[in-house]
Amino acid sequence: MIERVFVYGTLMSGFDRQRRAGIDARMRFVSRGWMTAALYDLGLFPAAIPAGEGRVCGELYEIDDDPSVVRTLDQIEGFRPDSPETSLYVRAEAGITTEDGTQVPAWVYFYNAPLGRAERIDSGDYLEHLRPK
Repeated sequence: MIERVFVYGTLMSGFDRQRRAGIDARMRFVSRGWMTAALYDLGLFPAAIPAGEGRVCGELYEIDDDPSVVRTLDQIEGFRPDSPETSLYVRAEAGITTEDGTQVPAWVYFYNAPLGRAERIDSGDYLEHLRPK
């Protein structure tokens, strides 16, 4: 089992979702970082999709070796391991580059539904995108 997860949206610090889900004590911040992907604004939350170019910025966490942490993350992200093709997001392993340039594998949730007219977040940084302009 991969013992890291990379989050780029409302599971980042400052949004309070980890605490409300009861998993904040079982996730330890490691570093800010990025992955190669494209990021879109769906309104209430962002969506990353695999892409050959572009960066998605976020936070890397180590997670306890406790299956309930991953199950809770799966529920939050609408991922059903028994039916990935109909899941809102799919959990996949991705390479994450940390602030010091280290590359590590981590679980990432990629959007798995039509994007419609979602706006691409060119900066790849959801927090920056939300700041008043």
